Amino acid sequence: MNATPELHRDDLTSKTGMWFFLFTEMLLFGGLFVVYSVYRFRNAEAFHLAAQELKVGIGTINTIILLISSTTIAMSITAIQKKNKKLALLLLCITVLLGLAFLVNKYFEWGEHIKEHIYPGSAVLALRGQGDVLFYGLYFFMTGLHALHIIIGLIFIGVITVKIYRDKINPTNFVLLENSGLYWHLVDLIWIFLFPLFYLIT
Repeated sequence: MNATPELHRDDLTSKTGMWFFLFTEMLLFGGLFVVYSVYRFRNAEAFHLAAQELKVGIGTINTIILLISSTTIAMSITAIQKKNKKLALLLLCITVLLGLAFLVNKYFEWGEHIKEHIYPGSAVLALRGQGDVLFYGLYFFMTGLHALHIIIGLIFIGVITVKIYRDKINPTNFVLLENSGLYWHLVDLIWIFLFPLFYLIT
């Protein structure tokens, strides 16, 4: 008689903790968005010209990748609720592969900038003026921080996948899977803001 209420309290605590964590993450990136807005206002022309050097195509592909991955992880929750373990595992594996594809695209995108000596601390970038330094400083820091969140999310989802495979997460106990979905949706949401701020401001 006491087991069910205890499980319910544990689930509620877990979800509450995840929402609190997500709130702090939103505050972090919200602060960065404010900083970006201030510097962009003060260096409008430099930000406009620097943004033209970014490849909108890659940013668009990464946006589509994350939107699809958010769908697959949401579908995995539905699958586990319907006792379809194999489908849930498949959908989580697809989510991981899409996350890795995002990171690969970002790696090559960053690589091109680094080859051109356009990165924070570069003498070439310093010669271009303060506006460019600020733009690329924010670009590398904010997209790098987002990429770190992607990596953490992939590790989280990987652990969840193993737990589902071992039946530690099942149709009666899937709050950790829901939490991983919430985290991944946050990662997606942050990118939806980053994409237009850096790639579409031209």
